[in-house]
Amino acid sequence: MALRRKENGIWYTDIVTPDGNRIRQSTGTRNKEQALELHDRLKADFWRQSRLQEKPDRPWKEAVVKYLEEKKHKLSIRNDHETFRWLDKYFGKKLLSEITRDEIHRVRDIKRQESSPTTANRMLQIVRALMRKAEREWEWIERAPAVQLFPEPKRRIRWLFPHEAELLIRELPEYLAYITRFALATGLRESNILTLEWSQVDLSRKVAWVHADMTKNRRAIAVPLNADAVDVVSQQIGKNQKLIFTYRGRALSSANNKTWRAALKRVAIEDFRFHDLRHTWASWHVQAGTPLHVLQELGGWESAEMVRRYAHLGGQQLAGYADNVCQRFGNISAPPKLARG
Repeated sequence: MALRRKENGIWYTDIVTPDGNRIRQSTGTRNKEQALELHDRLKADFWRQSRLQEKPDRPWKEAVVKYLEEKKHKLSIRNDHETFRWLDKYFGKKLLSEITRDEIHRVRDIKRQESSPTTANRMLQIVRALMRKAEREWEWIERAPAVQLFPEPKRRIRWLFPHEAELLIRELPEYLAYITRFALATGLRESNILTLEWSQVDLSRKVAWVHADMTKNRRAIAVPLNADAVDVVSQQIGKNQKLIFTYRGRALSSANNKTWRAALKRVAIEDFRFHDLRHTWASWHVQAGTPLHVLQELGGWESAEMVRRYAHLGGQQLAGYADNVCQRFGNISAPPKLARG
């Protein structure tokens, strides 16, 4: 019998597949009968996979582990971990073959009852990405189930007027005020600001840079530092040898904390997130006449479509062209009178 018990009492299988490969793995149990049952099932599965070209039926949890390992450098990986923790109570004990479209939509509706369509869609997009990997890259399933997202209302871009930004900065403690000023001066995302190191800044050239593995679209970004950004960075000298922005010399995990939210409340700024500072920075640029293609480079956006969200805030640079159509009519100021019959 190809079962071996280790010193801890756990039984391990020792199977030679029809292809000649030797598979040794834990059964996860100290019960010999259960271990034997698992051994026989595994052996039968290997035979079907080899002779009948059947795919092994993988568990959801195994797919989650593989997905997170492949995506470990993703900037929002912590959000993915939280999503999978929420999904565990619904999919944690299932095989991938059991996660059908109807099952996904059932869980989708549960998520929708406790959150917005946008939040529910973020969860669905992660499930869809995992199932597509299981089909197209890992070849664990024949076909990934189709996932239908909720329709999302188009939200307006939330940004601050300069006087609102000034009120907020004055209300914040010093360390958050510096971070907020830098965000408004550069448009960098929160994660890029909080992980910015002195090795990424050259004050003499007034430039900073974000490496490709630190950006959302995996493209390096050059960050020109305006006068306000240079002043903010200069004020951080000597606080930490590695990181530029810290709290009492220690690294920060988030700037969108209770202190930040309390300050917003005190100055009566509602429906505003830290990421909206990036929207504010972009909106101010467009209103000041920065061309959209330049803004795209400054903000590190991969597609022009992302930048067009701010186009409606400009227009003054087009004012000179608006008069061109008037020239087609010369000095005509009123329509001619119609002759009476």
